[in-house]
Amino acid sequence: MSSIAIVVIVIVIVILAAVVAAAVVATRRRALRSRFGPEYDRVLAEQDSRSAAERELRGRERRHAELTLTPLTDESRERYASAWEEIQARFVDEPTEAVGAADELVTRLVAERGYPTEDYEDQLAHLSVEHARTLTHYRDAHEINLANARGEASTEQLRQAVVHYRTLFAELLGEDPVPHTRPDEPRPDTPQDAPSR
Repeated sequence: MSSIAIVVIVIVIVILAAVVAAAVVATRRRALRSRFGPEYDRVLAEQDSRSAAERELRGRERRHAELTLTPLTDESRERYASAWEEIQARFVDEPTEAVGAADELVTRLVAERGYPTEDYEDQLAHLSVEHARTLTHYRDAHEINLANARGEASTEQLRQAVVHYRTLFAELLGEDPVPHTRPDEPRPDTPQDAPSR
């Protein structure tokens, strides 16, 4: 075989290897984007490079795989749904306390499912693997709850916090926490009777 033929074969092999490597990277990137949704873009904006962001997300997947997540029993699910109904009813007269109670209830639910709750950022990272699409709601609710603790949240913000908490709560619970009583009845998404500040 001539030296020109050998060089051509080597070049073809290198090109094929590069194409395969690019395809593998693209496939992994699509899988991460699909799994993490808006969280992918958020982490990408926070990191120095795309590869650093994707390393972070793959690390989250590895740490998440080490968790022992447990489904809720029917009894536990009913207990949480009932507690959520109480929070929504309480909002009308005590919006500040209701938001704090919603935060505590969501944290208890997260813990019972098997997620860590000691560190908020760590909790978010673990939740992002399976609940990335509702994580923005949880972050927004948490920020409003912190403003609430400082006495800086309006009633409308507190109402929004309850709505945001409910989004993650329903996803973790596996069902709407306040189910419909009749098919034609509108869904009770938020506390409606709260006065504005």
